[in-house]
Amino acid sequence: MREFKTHTLEVPGAVLHYEVREGEGGADRPVLLLVGSPMGAVGFVALAERLPERTIVTYDPRGVGESRKTGEPGPSTPEQHADDLHRLIDALGGGPVDVFGSSGGAVNALVLVARHPGQVRTLVAHEPPAAQVLPDREQALAAIAAIRDTYERDGFGPAMARFIAITGLRGEIPAGLAEQPAPDPATFGLPAQDDGSRDDALLGQNLISCTHHEHDFAALRAAPTRIVVGVGAESEGEMAHRAGVAVAGRLGVEPVVFPSNHGGFLDDTFGMPGDPDGFAVRLREVLEG
Repeated sequence: MREFKTHTLEVPGAVLHYEVREGEGGADRPVLLLVGSPMGAVGFVALAERLPERTIVTYDPRGVGESRKTGEPGPSTPEQHADDLHRLIDALGGGPVDVFGSSGGAVNALVLVARHPGQVRTLVAHEPPAAQVLPDREQALAAIAAIRDTYERDGFGPAMARFIAITGLRGEIPAGLAEQPAPDPATFGLPAQDDGSRDDALLGQNLISCTHHEHDFAALRAAPTRIVVGVGAESEGEMAHRAGVAVAGRLGVEPVVFPSNHGGFLDDTFGMPGDPDGFAVRLREVLEG
């Protein structure tokens, strides 16, 4: 396993934890940030191991893992995450850097580029769940809001069961899906009992602000940053895949297909293995293209 050094960075309302893995290729390539949301640094270990030539920085978004919030509790926003990334890049020397953003991390990285385009050379935004740009946006937004409502009313298990069912659905979201009962949590091995907490990083802090964010596509198209939108070969039809295709369309680019699914860069550490070897090869090709 590659050695890494841990650091902290104070930002407004949080203290961020980040990790730096020095690359074998010297300083001829930009630093590569691997960012998720709510996935933290631990989710990118497998991918970092397969890109030894790059100096790689991973971090825990505010409210996740070792990055603690110091301000008011409550949801985090893509604007806050983008500002955190902006300050992190400044701490690394100001950039420009390359960024791979997965899921909510792709949403936050798109906001970063819209606001600070000079800091990013290439952004690979993999399956950003940008529900606002879907052709079935009203049904999608209502279904996502139903996940949050279920979380507030019934707790983690029922809400996560609804989340899994909705995000795994192939094709457009049917009208009225939001009003249907949530699946049985036991179907997914989830607890039915409510533990009373409402601070889950996904369901409580980032779900609505991430998926409901309205992107500044004019700023993104005007940015000098090369933006590549990635989609999974095995996730066609799912909400995040369809959103990635829609984002690419708004940017006037063709989406690039990556191996496996929404989490294709994962190994079997979390019990949801993708194809990290193939994913790393594809990412290297895209970044060097």
